Amino acid sequence: MYLKLHSDYEGDALAREAADIIKSCVHCGFCNATCPTYQELFDERDGPRGRIYLIKHMLESGQAGNATRMHLDRCLTCRACETTCPSGVRYGRLADIGREIVEQKTRRPLADSLKRSLARKIFPFPGRVRLLLGTGRIAQWFLPPRLRHQVPPRQVLPRPGVAQPPLQRTMIVLAGCVQAAATPRTNDAARRVLRRLGIDLIDVASAGCCGAVSYHLAARDEGLDFMKRNVDAWWPYIEAGAEAIVSTATGCGVMLDDYGDLLKDDPVYAARARRVSELAKDLSEVLEAEDLSVFRDSVVKRATAVHCPCTLSHGQKLDGSLERILERAGVPLVATSEKHLCCGSAGTYSLLQPEISRRLLDRKLAALSVGKPEQIVTANIGCQLHLGSQSEVPVRHWIELFDVGDGD
Repeated sequence: MYLKLHSDYEGDALAREAADIIKSCVHCGFCNATCPTYQELFDERDGPRGRIYLIKHMLESGQAGNATRMHLDRCLTCRACETTCPSGVRYGRLADIGREIVEQKTRRPLADSLKRSLARKIFPFPGRVRLLLGTGRIAQWFLPPRLRHQVPPRQVLPRPGVAQPPLQRTMIVLAGCVQAAATPRTNDAARRVLRRLGIDLIDVASAGCCGAVSYHLAARDEGLDFMKRNVDAWWPYIEAGAEAIVSTATGCGVMLDDYGDLLKDDPVYAARARRVSELAKDLSEVLEAEDLSVFRDSVVKRATAVHCPCTLSHGQKLDGSLERILERAGVPLVATSEKHLCCGSAGTYSLLQPEISRRLLDRKLAALSVGKPEQIVTANIGCQLHLGSQSEVPVRHWIELFDVGDGD
């Protein structure tokens, strides 16, 4: 696809990167077949090909309007189009650049700006998320039914047992932000499960949000600052021999994979960020490489539907990893349909685009229910909370099935 940059962008590194990505597109339209928003709205501008044309026009004309911003906002960045694309177009990266540029070119309505600002000020900080959830639980029965169900129940962790001796193998765990506040049992279970496999999971207190919330809301520098803080926090443990940085939330994991690329031009952080990305592993990658026979007698054996988050299947290219692990451990899996389609959570998308998100949620729950499961498992906190808000069966993180202390 031919593109000539407007003079305003000739010296802009991000615009040149976007132009290079656009040039790889052959405008075949295969991407629309797997794009959730195109499948719901049937508007060319709400599919990857149409959005690419909108960004192309913006870069060539130097102008952008509210319509361009609206159609880019509606993109889930699920990256299903990248899995489908025969030309290898890096659409997810292009969408982030397009959003950053359009944010500079247009003025948002006050209410819209306020929601996005609040998301950036609350969700990257576990303490603020806990306060928000606590307030929501107190006021829960005064909320409209659909909103009421979006407040997750409080999870209580078991009392810590006797201190365990250190193990030779160590890995760093990304504590996360929303997950740390809403579903602390996830990392708690992961820590016990990995210990049974001979691995110590280290939580570094000075690390925090992976940066995805800010970065995907066009606050690029703010997102990069979160990334740099994590690199600084983890580096002493990396130098001491930690063999991996483990993410139990796939939305965070796909962000860790991008640290090296996003900080490649930073003279202070480039090399260390690249090393972080090299060490980054999803929890499923860790377990898939281990002997799981020790869990076959204790794993929770209920008819289970697997929801593979977009960030795992399309972002990290690990589609099928959850099913393989659960089958090896003896978990009975039931059939599902439309595995490639997003559930509609997509980070802050469910809050900023609630109507489309709800439509995708209803469609995804129907697809997960065809085999009549007793429970649904997933690998990302956003998906877990989103699906759980309307599901008739429990929705859990898959690692909880392996936790010996989990008897329910």
